[in-house]
Amino acid sequence: MANPTRTRGGGSPARRTLTAAARAAAKRAGRPERPARREEEVSPGRTLLVDPPADGWEDPPEPEPSDSPDSSEHEPEESAPEEGAAEEGAAEEGAPPRRVARRVLVAVLGVVLVAALVVVAVLGWRYREGRQAEQARGEALAAARKAAPAVLSYDYRHLDRDFARARALLTGHFRDQYGRTTKTVVAPTATKYHGVVKATVATPADGGAPAASVVSATPNSAVVLLFVNQVTESTQVPQPRLDLNRVRMTLTRTSGGWKVSGVDAL
Repeated sequence: MANPTRTRGGGSPARRTLTAAARAAAKRAGRPERPARREEEVSPGRTLLVDPPADGWEDPPEPEPSDSPDSSEHEPEESAPEEGAAEEGAAEEGAPPRRVARRVLVAVLGVVLVAALVVVAVLGWRYREGRQAEQARGEALAAARKAAPAVLSYDYRHLDRDFARARALLTGHFRDQYGRTTKTVVAPTATKYHGVVKATVATPADGGAPAASVVSATPNSAVVLLFVNQVTESTQVPQPRLDLNRVRMTLTRTSGGWKVSGVDAL
């Protein structure tokens, strides 16, 4: 065994002796010398103490990720949606108040815009209906002034012509009613007593507009009130008789213009 005093390096004499013995055994076996720390680790039956190097122990390298399919490197990917959802929820919860206020403002403006459009549409419809009703008033009034003398007049000498002219100005059930009445009542009486009735819409003494006015009107119907003077002649009366009548005439818009759909004596 080598002299411990000739062994290089520090440490206790027993440790230096063991190192020298290991080197000698390595030379005899023809194998390269291994570090003392390795030899000390494989020596059986002994507990060895190794002095740390002057610059300290180096940290072992981190293990490289495995390429095996059983590796857990996919775990972060599986949890990625949950993490993204959590981040999105946190972003929504932590949304700035300004963004929330902007959304509320946009919603309120949308409601106001819809309400304004509805109001405009209703006002436009009412305005259009009012214009149509005003136009109907004028047309219905003119039609009533023209129809009243024809419907309320006749002459026994040409009854068929007078009744046909009147029926052309009528419509609906009133047209049928007028035809039955003139055929069964008016024509026989007028023929028997030589009846002649002449009707005119009353006019003021100063020559103003005829006494007729619109009571109500819509775009498709109207009610007109007229003051009608009727002069009746027949063999039953010694001289012509004047009757001052008030007549309420209902008119309806048809494809052929405004027609009389009802006449009531007031």
